[in-house]
Amino acid sequence: MKGKRKQYKPEFKAQVALAALQGDKTMAELTQEYGVHPTMINAWRRQLLEHAAEVFARGKDPGQESVDVQALYRKIGQLEVERDFLASRPGLMSRIGRGGK
Repeated sequence: MKGKRKQYKPEFKAQVALAALQGDKTMAELTQEYGVHPTMINAWRRQLLEHAAEVFARGKDPGQESVDVQALYRKIGQLEVERDFLASRPGLMSRIGRGGK
């Protein structure tokens, strides 16, 4: 029975990929130093090269789209209260429907 796959942190992957890009050491030396299979080192190096331009991209980071969910829930609650208030005033709703006259 095989064990679980080993998980590597992104920082470690970046360090190994950068070492592979530098070209100071052979693949065998990198494999021995970091204890990672050469195929993994090549894959991380390739990923680093393919996605390096995204580091310098302007604008929003696609991985960090943050939505303030609490603010959206507050807004929904406010709109529901306003709707309920207006629904309880039939004369007011008819005036709004005619353009507020």
